Amino acid sequence: MRFILTGAPGSGKTSIIRRLELDGFGVVEEAATDLIALQQAQGMAEPWTDPSFIDAVVSLQRQRQLRAPSQSGEIQFHDRSAICTAALATYLGHPFSESLLSELDRVRRDAVYQKQVLFIQNLGFITPTEARRISFEETLRFEKIHECTYRDFGYEIIPIAAGSLSNRLSAIRNVLTQVGVGSRPF
Repeated sequence: MRFILTGAPGSGKTSIIRRLELDGFGVVEEAATDLIALQQAQGMAEPWTDPSFIDAVVSLQRQRQLRAPSQSGEIQFHDRSAICTAALATYLGHPFSESLLSELDRVRRDAVYQKQVLFIQNLGFITPTEARRISFEETLRFEKIHECTYRDFGYEIIPIAAGSLSNRLSAIRNVLTQVGVGSRPF
């Protein structure tokens, strides 16, 4: 069972993913941040400004999702998905490429992810990094685009409120119980 963990930049997804991984869950890393770091190391200051960046994210996300072993009943957490990439394209004003459209169709057709999306809500601030050059006001706009995009694709948004890491993990455990997949200690 694959659950998407998403939310605005700087919302704390990475801390949650790291804890879930330490607790023994399968996790699949976010693609965009790794691609930004790689392309910045190659001298491209803002790789996201090039529309081809979307296709690179789609390709790496797909590779990571397909490589992640998935056994019956195993719970995996995916740090973002192709739906997030569609939200990113919308936010950046890039068109949906054939590659993105094809991946969105595959994700829908093959029911790759659970329909309940764990939406990590913003913390009320943002800490800029080399890969995260966005104001808090822009994160709020991006967060709304994410929510709308997921709903447009038929997903149910399950908000995980700002709070301590343990409170957020507790909320995730409650969601797992509610959707009938039990829970494991966090």
